[in-house]
Amino acid sequence: MSDFDDNLGPLARLVGVWEGDKGEDLAPETPNRQQTARSEFRERIVFESIGRVDNHEQILHGLRYQTVAWRIGSDQPFHEESGYWLYDGERELVMRCFIVPRGISVIAGGQALRHAESFDLAAKLGSATFGICSNPFLDREFRTVSYTLKVKLLSDDAWSYHEDTVLVVKGRDEPFHHTDSNTLTRAAFDPRLNE
Repeated sequence: MSDFDDNLGPLARLVGVWEGDKGEDLAPETPNRQQTARSEFRERIVFESIGRVDNHEQILHGLRYQTVAWRIGSDQPFHEESGYWLYDGERELVMRCFIVPRGISVIAGGQALRHAESFDLAAKLGSATFGICSNPFLDREFRTVSYTLKVKLLSDDAWSYHEDTVLVVKGRDEPFHHTDSNTLTRAAFDPRLNE
């Protein structure tokens, strides 16, 4: 493993372009929020190195990423997000910072050994560290109270995730678990993404 790979910890294996067409999304139905909509989707994720980031004494290494997802049979994206995955090797900490263009941002984090094959990240509404911030409409109608992500690095050319975004949906009695999962395979490795 090169120094570059070692500095990124478990994130090193994600550098490149990934695609998956076995995604499953469970979300509140539109317009009837009492019903649950199940969608199958395909997605493409691109990860590229941003190198070293210095926060005074804290040294991070990270990846910039972009995700686009389409429902199976549609050419119109239904989900996009962009952000950063960061690794703090001294503290063995993975962080994911992202924005969804619906007016929501999340910073999630969790422990991960340098050569981990899997790791979990979490964020909670109101946390000053790993937290969630939404626009006023979403906070009122679909308040996100927690977010968890489980990542499994299956091989150098495959990984999977399962994320659970817990929502308090106006008009529903119980919190709703909006879940997304997929298995992605390497579509390309561009050495320039590793610079």
